[in-house]
Amino acid sequence: MRISDEIVSEIHLLSLFNLASHQEGVKVHTKADAQLIEAADRLFSKGLTTQKDGGYLTDLGVEVAEHVQKMLTILQ
Repeated sequence: MRISDEIVSEIHLLSLFNLASHQEGVKVHTKADAQLIEAADRLFSKGLTTQKDGGYLTDLGVEVAEHVQKMLTILQ
């Protein structure tokens, strides 16, 4: 299974969320890299975040972000 550039961008964005505080979100500004803007939109479409430009993680988003961050910890 090949990991697409789109999935890599989504993983990157999910890794930016602070899982220690669910009151802290992520804002992807309109001047951000196009891949990051598109990743934010896809995460919203998948029901992982509350806003098209980031926002907060949904319950499903928290679960996925936890897995992403654990994966990155293991690989690093």
